[in-house]
Amino acid sequence: EVQLVESGGGLVQPGGSLRLSCAASGFTFSSYAMNWVRRAPGQGLEWVSGIDSGGGITSYADSVKGRFTISRDNAKNTLYLQMNSLKPEDTAVYFCAKGSRAGTRGQGTQVTVSS
Repeated sequence: EVQLVESGGGLVQPGGSLRLSCAASGFTFSSYAMNWVRRAPGQGLEWVSGIDSGGGITSYADSVKGRFTISRDNAKNTLYLQMNSLKPEDTAVYFCAKGSRAGTRGQGTQVTVSS
């Protein structure tokens, strides 16, 4: 059974940083691309960032480019999202997704950016 467990969210002031983690199990993590997506209050899902199976190719939404960094540790079956210079508009529930942007997701972790 595929399991994805996101963690690391919380309340942070504008300009602050958070590091999200996604612990994966139930599949061969190192064989799959992974993505982060988010859902802001009252909005649909928005793709945030993606990484290939080996970790060498990354991509970002324009809204987070230069501020967020996606990475993975295949030995630990874990995906990360380092978020710097956070803005109030980054407030959302963040999900990791297996494979495609529309792939299986975890339960999400709440990120709230507010002073």
